[in-house]
Amino acid sequence: MKKLRFLAEWEPQGAILLALPHRDTDWNYILKEVRTCYHQILTTFTDEGINVLLLAVSKDDAQEIIGDIPNKDLIRVIESEFNDTWTRDYGPLAVERHGLKRALDFGFNGWGLKFASDKDNLVNLHLRDKYVILPEQYRNERDFVLEGGSVETDGNGTLLTTTRCLTSPNRNGGKDKKALTDILAQRLGVDHILWLDYGALAGDDTDSHIDTLARLAPEDSIVFTGCRNVDDEHFEDLLKMRAQLTLFRTSEGNPYNLVELPLPDPIYDEKGVRLPATYANYLVTDKVIFMPTYGQPQNDELACRTIKIVYPGHKVVSVDCRSLIKQHGSLHCATMQLHKDFFNEAIF
Repeated sequence: MKKLRFLAEWEPQGAILLALPHRDTDWNYILKEVRTCYHQILTTFTDEGINVLLLAVSKDDAQEIIGDIPNKDLIRVIESEFNDTWTRDYGPLAVERHGLKRALDFGFNGWGLKFASDKDNLVNLHLRDKYVILPEQYRNERDFVLEGGSVETDGNGTLLTTTRCLTSPNRNGGKDKKALTDILAQRLGVDHILWLDYGALAGDDTDSHIDTLARLAPEDSIVFTGCRNVDDEHFEDLLKMRAQLTLFRTSEGNPYNLVELPLPDPIYDEKGVRLPATYANYLVTDKVIFMPTYGQPQNDELACRTIKIVYPGHKVVSVDCRSLIKQHGSLHCATMQLHKDFFNEAIF
């Protein structure tokens, strides 16, 4: 057994971490709309028996949203400051060493110094100080910038990521693949890294986070974003991405089972800028897959049916993410799973 193991998203979880938009975030211009979206997300999660840790500027502010949720006893509010609501990228990553879970707190710098991140970068420390993450489980890795949306693992030593994001000069000084491979092996225990060189969505601020493009799944599967419309601006790059995925091999040398998700029809903001809508931004729990949808019945249904092929034992539940995409993110970006035994479950 590996001494250090990066845990897969589908392993047993204790709670999902969310951060409630407030007037001092970039959501202010559509605050009522997005908070309605969060109310729906919280309702959907708790209806499925999912515990939620909700970051909020105050308990009174959170109460405005959770007050009438039927299963609100599954929600715990943690008062905290934060710049933005994308907990996937500043929340803790989970590893296991000799059977014990550890919360790794990596550095976060606003996706390569694009946005303010000073408060986001302190959230995990705050969770430790509040005994949400037990101090003995917390590990400081803040000298290395790593966002949760930039890495995927199968829980068995394989990591899938994109070259464009991890080698970004504004994250870790533009370290090359060799240097990054050594760092990721040391800190996450991975020994088989798949570097995806193609794939980028219009409107994406993250420099091609892997969770917008391709996701590792059980039974040596990769779920990826496809594009069948030759007139779409993404067609060529996503075709190259698909071709590279066919060349990837497991650590045992076998090809992956590739499963293609549809690309949502184009969605634009009020200025006519295309937004990075993707079905690959789904959230996995040990029993339920939460699939982002975008008010496109045919595509939405196809995406839900497709993911069921990969997770036949899971229930698939759709979540309307048309509000989230207006700030260039979706469901996976807005959530971070906290694995079972990873944090202080006594708070529930």
